[in-house]
Amino acid sequence: MTPSGEDSDLISQVRDWIRQAERIAILTGAGISTDSGIPDFRGPKGLWTKNPEAEKMATLQVYMADPEVRKRSWQWRLETALGKRVPNIGHETLVRLEKTAQLHTLVTQNVDGLHQAAGSNPAHVIEIHGTLNEVVCLSCEERAPMSRALDRVVAGESDPACRSCGGILKSATISFGQGLVSEDLARADRAARECDLLLAIGSTLAVYPIAAMVPTAQQAGARIVIINGEKTDMDVIADAVLNGSISEILPQLIPQ
Repeated sequence: MTPSGEDSDLISQVRDWIRQAERIAILTGAGISTDSGIPDFRGPKGLWTKNPEAEKMATLQVYMADPEVRKRSWQWRLETALGKRVPNIGHETLVRLEKTAQLHTLVTQNVDGLHQAAGSNPAHVIEIHGTLNEVVCLSCEERAPMSRALDRVVAGESDPACRSCGGILKSATISFGQGLVSEDLARADRAARECDLLLAIGSTLAVYPIAAMVPTAQQAGARIVIINGEKTDMDVIADAVLNGSISEILPQLIPQ
């Protein structure tokens, strides 16, 4: 993003807001991770846009009922193992923000774990849709590292079962048909109500209930800044909207 004079003024203004804020809440979506090589889901080049069959793997009832879907899902996880992905400058810039002690809470819709990999304090991060870095048994709820399950797939288990109870294993993400964790939702809502500045970064703001953080914060009196590659339906209630490359915009807002 090469700022025009108007864009430059807006960036300067948002930079001042960040500097002045006492309690910043952040909501991130898939757009912050695309520069790490992780596609979004519903965008023009999104995973589900290009391959609607992949959406079945994220639907709990289908996943539980169809062993073939589970086998394809394990192969997909193996082929796209997140260990191959690394944080980008967007994630790293938010770590700099956290070190200024202004960050209240970072809520992410992403399941890639790249905020923590970049150095964000896990205590400040809410993974509202879970994580791909762990697996969970759908029967006994035991959790384990994803890498351990993928090692079993490499060794020849096409649909590895829970070693404790024999139940179905799945990534520890929130699938269609599963409810979000109520404690995480309550923390996110509290962050929206208590912050004085909310940064919505790389999210279409179309997935509820977490997108409600934006109007909740706005109604509570917080400034709203939306940073995204394209327009969102909530741009109309934002105090500032910056469209363009997140990896280029964020470092201008939070300089070293």
